[in-house]
Order: sequence, then structure tokens, then C-alpha cells
Amino acid sequence: MGDRDDRLIRPTERGLYCEQGGFYVDPWRPVDRAVVTHAHSDHATPGSQRYLCSEVGVEVLRPRVHNGAKIEGIAYGQTTCINGVEVSLHPAGHLLGSAQVRVEHAGRVEVVTGDYKTQPDKTCDPFEPIRCHRLITECTFGLPIYKWRPEAEIAEQINAWWLANQAAGRTSVVFAYALGKAQRVLSLVDRCLGHIVVHGSVKRFCEVYGAAGVDVPGVTTSTAESRKAVKGKGLVVAPPSVLGTAWLKKFSPASLAFASGWMAVRGNRRRRGVDRGFVLSDHVDWTGLLETIKATGCESVGATHGYTAVVARYLQEQGVEADEISTRYVGELDTDTETSTEPSTESSDSA
Repeated sequence: MGDRDDRLIRPTERGLYCEQGGFYVDPWRPVDRAVVTHAHSDHATPGSQRYLCSEVGVEVLRPRVHNGAKIEGIAYGQTTCINGVEVSLHPAGHLLGSAQVRVEHAGRVEVVTGDYKTQPDKTCDPFEPIRCHRLITECTFGLPIYKWRPEAEIAEQINAWWLANQAAGRTSVVFAYALGKAQRVLSLVDRCLGHIVVHGSVKRFCEVYGAAGVDVPGVTTSTAESRKAVKGKGLVVAPPSVLGTAWLKKFSPASLAFASGWMAVRGNRRRRGVDRGFVLSDHVDWTGLLETIKATGCESVGATHGYTAVVARYLQEQGVEADEISTRYVGELDTDTETSTEPSTESSDSA
């Protein structure tokens, strides 16, 4: 089973490819058939002929690739056959519709995690470890320093900060990536504390989440009336791309915060130029990564997207067959501007 000649998923110049099935997983370029783990822009490349994603992820993916794109959605756990290869999608817990890709052929099973987290999240289905022979896992936060605190603790921090800002007459502004993280932040705030305004890029995905049955607060975009209601006492959720813009200045005076796993490192908060950092990630932390690898019972691990060298070396030292898989995933991007101030090896959309 550990023979490299047996592998179903291999890296190519277009991304991860299953030759037996003739499809790519999260390809970097347009292809004939793409299986997409989730709708963040660094995983959902437009221009392919056909897409396969989770059923609940179809409407999240559609605006990312093309409104007229041919997208097939299948329920979590449902199996479809592509050129003799069995393919099924399973919850990744990263954002609405995110999925791990399980492929099986001739008795061999391989799983590509895409981006995932093992922490609970009210806005999407919870992660499920899948038994397999080989696991290709993301390693965005693949260092022992990254260990996430319980979500309830972060919610208390955000709400306490909002209250303190109200007392000081400041608008509370949280920067969060428009798809996934922003909706998660909104699910954590105390809606009784005051008015909430979101950036237009956040609002459009809130509507997709709401249509899928996810309970997100009723929010409004920025208008003269809503700014008056929120200024000095309300909460604003916006992508980090608005930092320094005229749009943001309309809410002054304001306290600025950033919700990201990178806020675990103090220097990142300083570089972002914000007053407060909330350590909230939609990626797996170090503990979750190791627990996941063990739970899958895999014989080999492909480490991709992040601290791949560290993770591969650590696993090898533990007696686990592991290797690095190069990627063009750029990581924690601002989904609206396609730019990031994080180091390239630390970058993943909505970390």
C-alpha cells in the first residue's frame, strides 16, 4: 500500500491530479474536470469545463468561477464514479460547503483535505476524519506554537472589546475575510449589544449563508443612516482591504481589530496596524493536525500549503512516511483584493 507507484493523487503543473479518473483537485489552471474543496479564490480557479463540489457549496462556488459554469454538487458522503474512480466529499469544517475529497480505486483510498479545521463552527458542517491509505493535508499552521483557544473564549473577548469601545465612544471594526471568517465572527457576537454594519463583500456571502439556513445576524451595508446608527457604538465587519480607505474613515473614531490565526504572533498584529487581534482561525492547528493524521490511520502523508517542511520532518522522526507537496495556494488572501501582507509560506485564504 505504501508503494509510491500505487498513488492515486499526484502533483502536476496544473495541481493535484488523479490520472486514473482524469480529474484535478483544486487545479491552478482551467481544466476539463475540477473537483473543488471550497470556494476560496486560491482553490476555486475559474475557466474549467466542469466542476464537482459539495451540494451545499454550489451557490458559494458559483460566483467564484462563473455564474454560467457547469457545477455538479453531491451530498456529503455520496459517492460518484469518474472514469472508474469512486469520488466522495466529506465535511472539512473550513467554511460553508467546504469538503475533503476521498478517492478510491482498486482498493486504495486517498484523501485530500483542502483547508480544514477541527474546531466547532456554527456556520458549517463539522470536520470528519476519513480513513485512508494516504492523506494529503494542508499545513498552514503546522507549527507547535499554533494551538487555538475554545471558540467561546474568543467570542467573550470580542464582545468585551465591543462593550469597552462603546464606553469610550468608539466604533468597533473587525477585519475578517469576506467569505467564511466574517460570517463566523458574526455568529459569535452578541447581537443585543448594538447595530452591526458589514462591507458589501461580506454582505453578499451573508446572503448565501442565510439561504443555506445558517443563522447569521441581520446586517446592513454602509449607508448614511446605518453609519449614523453604528458610529461610536456599533460593530463593523469588513475585509482587511478597507484599512486606510475613505470607507473606513467614515466610522471614526474607531478601534480596529483583526480576526485571524496569525494574530497568535504579536508581530503580525503590529504589522497589520490594528489595536487588537483575535486568534480565530478556520485552519487546523498543530494539535488538530496530528490528531487528524492519527485518526485517518493513513500510511503516508503528503504535506502541502504552509509549513510543509516542518510537518514532514516531524512525521518522519515519528516513523511516519511523509513528503512535501508543492503548491501555488497563496493562503491567507484578502478575497476582495487578492493581496496579502502575510509571508507567502504563511498565506491562506481566511486563516
